[in-house]
Amino acid sequence: MLVGKKVPDFKAEAFVKGEIKRISVQDYKGQWVVLCFYPGDFTFV
Repeated sequence: MLVGKKVPDFKAEAFVKGEIKRISVQDYKGQWVVLCFYPGDFTFV
């Protein structure tokens, strides 16, 4: 994905304010969002 482009709609689990929640791109509609992805912990990547 490129900076300034729309992200496809998806849902994921995220750590938010001390707890794991199910979030959606639609939860942040109209706001600027930075998405960071990395391989899962303890994977041999």
